[in-house]
Amino acid sequence: LSIRRQRQMCIRDRYQTVKLNRIKAVLLEKGISQTWLAKQLDKSFSMVNAYACNRIQPNLDILQQIAEILQVDLKDLIIDKKDR
Repeated sequence: LSIRRQRQMCIRDRYQTVKLNRIKAVLLEKGISQTWLAKQLDKSFSMVNAYACNRIQPNLDILQQIAEILQVDLKDLIIDKKDR
């Protein structure tokens, strides 16, 4: 691989390792699909997928809605209980 390509991959990998929310993990723990959550939020699957994959961060209101829908504490969507 070229040095430029390697640099691009490293930058991408660095950003992918930063997890600002735990939406995807909580959905997996509860056995709930992103499609179902998207319908509950009246958002597109693409938007919910972007939240779950940490490409886009939901604002606090949306995060609160997600917590209520999933019946979890808002903190559970941000920090793993084990890490508190």
